[in-house]
Order: sequence, then structure tokens, then C-alpha cells
Amino acid sequence: MAKLGLDEIMDLREYERVREVFRREIIDHKKIRRVTLGPILTALFESKNTIKFQIQEMARAEKMTSDEAIIQELDTYEPLVPKQHQMVATVFIELVTKEELMHWLPLLVGIEKSIALILNDGEVVRAKPEKEHESQLTRSDITSTVHYITFDMSEAQVGKFTSGDLQLMVDHPEYQYSTKLSEGFRQSILSDWAD
Repeated sequence: MAKLGLDEIMDLREYERVREVFRREIIDHKKIRRVTLGPILTALFESKNTIKFQIQEMARAEKMTSDEAIIQELDTYEPLVPKQHQMVATVFIELVTKEELMHWLPLLVGIEKSIALILNDGEVVRAKPEKEHESQLTRSDITSTVHYITFDMSEAQVGKFTSGDLQLMVDHPEYQYSTKLSEGFRQSILSDWAD
């Protein structure tokens, strides 16, 4: 899988011409790749296109016109572009009130290490926190509302991923849920690896 390159990021005028169509495509793409785990946790599985959209929107909002500014954004977001046989997710702890934040964020320290993919034979592939962000996102007494995690799979695990039931689970001492992943989800991830 190729990295997201500078030549793939449109300049502002070009992007404005295609933005609405691209935005609708990304919204549909994200619907398939958004996985709910219980009442307050959602994982969005990133792709090259979701990250391209993020960079395009940042460039638009901040009116970035120089290659240097775009390269800096590419460097920042590169760890979130999945590699071959890898899934990368942005995990959101979705809380809306101050009371919820004060209750849940201290309880959920370590949540980013408690998420796993269960393959069709029951094998568990544990998520790993994205290294660059890990030290910034969790302290010993409170966690962040956003985490970045990766799932790295061997060839054998990829083979198991291609058929049968798949589940995503969280098994944190204070928060346990699992959900079956859809066939659309599987096909979307497999299309990432085919590029």
C-alpha cells in the first residue's frame, strides 16, 4: 500500500470544485467503517481516503497553499493511514456533559489497550496504541476522549479475516462490550489491502 503523497492533495481551488461530492463519498465510506461498542465508545476505522479528506479539510480551513504546510499535515497524519494487513482506528469516547466526563474519563484509563478483534476461529488480535499519540493521550489518573489504535495482522490472521464471523470487543475492567462486524465492513477493509 502506497503512502499518501503530496501529489494526491488537491490545491484549494481544485478541492472546492469537488468538495461536496468527495464529502458525501467519505460520509458513506465512514458509515460502513464506524463500529459502536456499547453506549459511549465508537471506533472509526481509517483509510487512505478518510485521512486524505481530513488533510484536505485542514488545508481548506487554514487556507494552506504551500507545499511545506501540506507536507507537515501529511507527516502528522501518516501514522493513521493503514499499512498492508493493518487496521487503524480512531476511538471516540462519546460523552456530552461535564458530569459524564468527570465520571468516565478516570475510570477508563487504559481503554486504548483493551480493544481487540476476534477472528472467525476465536483468535484475538489486540489493538496497540499508536506510538506517537500514546504518551499524550493517557495519564495514570485520566484518559482522553480520543485514541488512535492499530491492529497488525499476520498472513494467517488475514486469511481468517477474509471469511466467517468477526467481532470487535472491549474488555476494560470498567467497560465490556462486543459487536459483530458486518460483511460491508470486512469488504471495505479488504479493499484497503488490495490497493
